[in-house]
Amino acid sequence: MTATAQERSPAATGTPVLSLRGIDKRFGAVRALSEVDFDVAMGEVVALVGDNGAGKSTLVKVMSGAGPADGGTIDFEGKRVVIATPHAAQELGIATVFQDLALADNLDVVGNLYLGREVGRGGLLDEVEMERSSLELLRQLSARIPSVRTRVAGLSGGQRQVVAISRSLLGEPKVVMLDEPTAALGVAQTAQVLNLIEQLKERGLAVVLISHNLADVFAVADRIVVLRLGRNGGEFRVGDVAQDDVVAAITGSRENVVAQRAARHAVPSEAEVAAGTATGSVEETP
Repeated sequence: MTATAQERSPAATGTPVLSLRGIDKRFGAVRALSEVDFDVAMGEVVALVGDNGAGKSTLVKVMSGAGPADGGTIDFEGKRVVIATPHAAQELGIATVFQDLALADNLDVVGNLYLGREVGRGGLLDEVEMERSSLELLRQLSARIPSVRTRVAGLSGGQRQVVAISRSLLGEPKVVMLDEPTAALGVAQTAQVLNLIEQLKERGLAVVLISHNLADVFAVADRIVVLRLGRNGGEFRVGDVAQDDVVAAITGSRENVVAQRAARHAVPSEAEVAAGTATGSVEETP
């Protein structure tokens, strides 16, 4: 990576639109999240990564209102808020596209985009207006869909992702969260979805990308936030870090290396020297 995160995200304001501090979440005796902090700014793509069970899905549910936090604070546009339900998140301007997409296969693209938000005129559905708006939205996003009257069941995985992401934009959100948007997609379909994420950033939206694929993360993200065992495991700016460093933070090997280095350079006590048990920086005499 040669471009810095700042260069790649000129629209980013630097001021978080969504800010979480000290987030805790319990499921009975299990503490899924512990003192987690997370920020995302307008015009910025922040990748949330971690191993299975790290707490990524739980944190997404906290931000989307699907699983409210048990502790901590959430600020949206500088104001303290409570996100108790998905509707509350949507009202604030937080849209979430979950991995299952929740599309209706028997409906066409227009029907899925406006499902639950149908436009009416004179007591009837205004199909002409909904089709016009659908075409305009997809054009703005440079989305490649064969026809807005094609049933979703006949679309590829990448095209289905495009429909799901486009639908989330109808409410004019400020934050869009994408849960594993490139999972199980081919190379061409993945490129289409990554291009759409770039389009969202160009529109000035704050994007949270949850992904296991570090190649995709490094292709579009500005920052990477690592969760490990329900806690913050590291934060990196893309362009200033290598994939190996992120993997080390995800697996915990980075913590082990730091601990080993600290042990090697520890100054032994006088008692340890006298007993001959000192290790680290003290050299043995011949």
